Amino acid sequence: MTELTTTNAEYSGIHGDIIALLEAARRAAARSVNALMTATYWEIGRRIVEFEQGGQERAGYGQAVLKRLSADLSTRFGRGFSERNLEQMRLFYQAWSIEQISQTLSAKLNPALISQTASGISAGTEISESLSRRSFDLALLAKAFPLPWSAYVRLLSVKNPQARAFYETEALRCGWSVRQLDRQVNSQFYERIALSHNKVAMLQKAEHAEPGDLITPEQALKDPFVLEFLNLKDEYSESDLEDALIQHLADFLLELGDDFAFVGRQRRLRIDDSWFRIDLLFFHRRLKCLLVIDLKVGKFSYADAGQMHMYLNYAREHWMKPGENPPVGLVLCAEKGAAEAHYALEGLPNKVLAAEYQTVLPDEKLLAEELDKTRRELEARRVGRTGDAEDDQ
Repeated sequence: MTELTTTNAEYSGIHGDIIALLEAARRAAARSVNALMTATYWEIGRRIVEFEQGGQERAGYGQAVLKRLSADLSTRFGRGFSERNLEQMRLFYQAWSIEQISQTLSAKLNPALISQTASGISAGTEISESLSRRSFDLALLAKAFPLPWSAYVRLLSVKNPQARAFYETEALRCGWSVRQLDRQVNSQFYERIALSHNKVAMLQKAEHAEPGDLITPEQALKDPFVLEFLNLKDEYSESDLEDALIQHLADFLLELGDDFAFVGRQRRLRIDDSWFRIDLLFFHRRLKCLLVIDLKVGKFSYADAGQMHMYLNYAREHWMKPGENPPVGLVLCAEKGAAEAHYALEGLPNKVLAAEYQTVLPDEKLLAEELDKTRRELEARRVGRTGDAEDDQ
């Protein structure tokens, strides 16, 4: 018994060490990818600005250049190079100047710069000259961008340069996630601390994260910007249960008949600087419209309805083809002990079309029953696996 206990204790030690090693490696990988991506986008922004500064004629058709670049780069490298994204890269380069980057790199690579020694000044000059040349070292440049690209995108929306520099400094000092940074900017933390009589206390309070602020290395690597940069498949789910429910729902709808054509799963869309994901997107052939499906593992609320209408407005403007009818939204709720389905039909051109949608689309009660049955089966299967694992121990 003692020998077995000792063996288990020794195993727990090596098991814990390996888990810590893998988690550290994944965090490092996420930071490395983000830093290289940010450095690359800064360089792209620099090239765009330098092209525009090549003469009055070039500056005059800058937007046309962005449009052409967007089309060509998207064809070659996939998503991530929309006109809006290229414009953000351009603004990023303008907001983080070569002089600012040089100072950051000099301080990181040569601490003697702080005391303004000859070697420090030399290092700063060398870095500035390196950045000024067309040849560049992305690995070196990446050292100047310790925050993820999504954080710099959020900072770009802060128009006051002093406020932007403050948020960047605090994000680095406190180790803020992008969620924390977003919350602090939205709460006007810079303006509030400027008016506060107890600035130290406010700064100390800002160091503490709230539940839900921290992200895992897996979530960092699945950041939409990272997926675009690496040209990886964009599939995502909040949990294994939700993932299984979405897959089952897709299969169930396809089995109802050939009216349903599968378009996408976890379809990502961007509104301003926020990312959203639509669980399932179908096209209904008879109705000639998109069917937007959002799954909620909780009780239906007015916020879900509002979000669905935002999705429908986006789909109507960006995804709807000429000759198609307006898209329809379906919110499925899978709360324990209850399942509900809600169609979003407001805003359709006339009541006749709305009535037709309700007649042709799957019955809400049928969908709710199928969802509830599937959820119970999945949870029972998961409990069974947990019990088997405990018995093996």
